[in-house]
Amino acid sequence: MTLSIAVYLLTGGLAGLLAGLLGVGGGLVIVPVLAFFFIYRGFPPEMIMQMAVGTSLATIVPTSISSLRTHHRYGAVRWTVLAALAPGVVIGALLGAVLAHQISSHALQLVFGVFVLLAATRLVFGHTPASHRSLPGRIGLAAAGVPIGGFSALVGIGGGTLTVPYLLWHNVGVRQAVGTSAATGLPIALAGAAGFALTGSAQPSLPAGSTGYLYWPAVVAISLASILLAPVGAHLAHRIPRDALLKVFAVFLALVGLKMILV
Repeated sequence: MTLSIAVYLLTGGLAGLLAGLLGVGGGLVIVPVLAFFFIYRGFPPEMIMQMAVGTSLATIVPTSISSLRTHHRYGAVRWTVLAALAPGVVIGALLGAVLAHQISSHALQLVFGVFVLLAATRLVFGHTPASHRSLPGRIGLAAAGVPIGGFSALVGIGGGTLTVPYLLWHNVGVRQAVGTSAATGLPIALAGAAGFALTGSAQPSLPAGSTGYLYWPAVVAISLASILLAPVGAHLAHRIPRDALLKVFAVFLALVGLKMILV
């Protein structure tokens, strides 16, 4: 148990540092670390990825609340956009949890591996999308929220990788796109975590300390460390070369993605 808590604290600390330093979602770190560690712990192999993804989503809830409050203080959250996106992302996140339950752990691992490779490529070669059009109405935003929430829940992230480019493409300024995306991570995480808890509730042989696919010892330790270390990462972002670190992190992600695909 001591080793486990140490791993969860280190994972949360690293995720928080990177989130503050590079602005990347913690799920990109949390999901693969938990998947590999759950294998080491001897968790049932047929639910390894579901537990890693569900647990990751649960850790995003408190970190999203903290991030949302900070962005709100700076006036960077467009609440009308969030209100319009929210129904769609909630429906999508629930559907994503159901889909994750239906497919095998190995298939979910492949999906995550491909997503991580794409994320690594975007970090190296990505660019800010050009603004092409104004935001759609409430129905259009709700419809856009369904795939954003669905895929985010499927891979255990808060959705910033998808929400920020979507908002930038629709003429939302960078500052408000990031702030609104951070706020959107809360309904994604809440609905996704609830979905993973419900879909996994009837699974036999769940590890002690689990509610469905949510493993609470990891949720608590990762959340605590992430919240404490995120401000440190934000502070360091102004003192060390961010672009070089992005390249290093992209290489790390590419290696993780390849391992998830090839194992």
